[in-house]
Amino acid sequence: MTTLATRPTTSEQPALRTPPKKTSQRAALVVALVLGACFAALPVVWMLSSSFKTNPEIFEFPPRLVTPGFSFDAYTTILTDPTKLRFFLNSYVIALSVTALSLIVAVHAAYAFSRYEFWGKKTINVIVVSVQAVPPITLLIPYFGLVVALKLYNTYQGLILTYMVFTLPYAIIMMTGYFNTLPKELDEAVKVDGAGPLTALWRILMPISVPGLVSVGVYTFMICWNEFLFALTLTRTEDMRTVPIGIQLLMGQHSYEWNEMMAMSILGCIPVLILFLFFQRYFIGGMTAGAVKI
Repeated sequence: MTTLATRPTTSEQPALRTPPKKTSQRAALVVALVLGACFAALPVVWMLSSSFKTNPEIFEFPPRLVTPGFSFDAYTTILTDPTKLRFFLNSYVIALSVTALSLIVAVHAAYAFSRYEFWGKKTINVIVVSVQAVPPITLLIPYFGLVVALKLYNTYQGLILTYMVFTLPYAIIMMTGYFNTLPKELDEAVKVDGAGPLTALWRILMPISVPGLVSVGVYTFMICWNEFLFALTLTRTEDMRTVPIGIQLLMGQHSYEWNEMMAMSILGCIPVLILFLFFQRYFIGGMTAGAVKI
């Protein structure tokens, strides 16, 4: 009498193996990502290395990351120079002011676009999107004339208002998309309790819109912090220059202070790097949640 073969237990079953083709594809992907990361990081590593060198050592051949002249002289020169420190102060004041004002205006505008139907809504949406499509350089001369006519040339107010023109459309579009993902029943529940729309906005929607606010805030801060063209055109004196202009001013007529330029570039990267390190999770969530039609 034949006996039925017993089925092997789970522990006795052979382990599933990844097909060789998929393994090679994953390996190739990992190698490509590592090469891409090295290619992207190399300029930053070289910039950091150059900031600790003397100017002749930067151009020596063969190049070396660490040289005998390693020193913090470039950083000391920048951090002890009141004029160069003023560049950083100006950038912080302008970038933080534009970020705060853009968020305040964008939140209220986005709430109106998301929750209400009113005359001219589609037209205003088209205008907001159209502003994003206009190259900023084409508006340089008109804005220069307007800022001078309003007597805002070489002032914080002139730069802040100019930057808001370019940051507000994006902020409104992103916040509108984010509010569209939130159920309108939240607003209706607040109205049942006798509260108004502003209460619903600030007490209910704002606390759960942190990812959207962070993504818009980080993007706005980056735009203002890195902007060069309008900061150069709409300011005249050194006490109103920002960090990008300060780096450019280190390019003298007869010599370039390369190590100081690299050091100031590193110091200029730190604020944006800190923002990404602390708010990366919210930034990615806000960008993806707001990527819907308004």
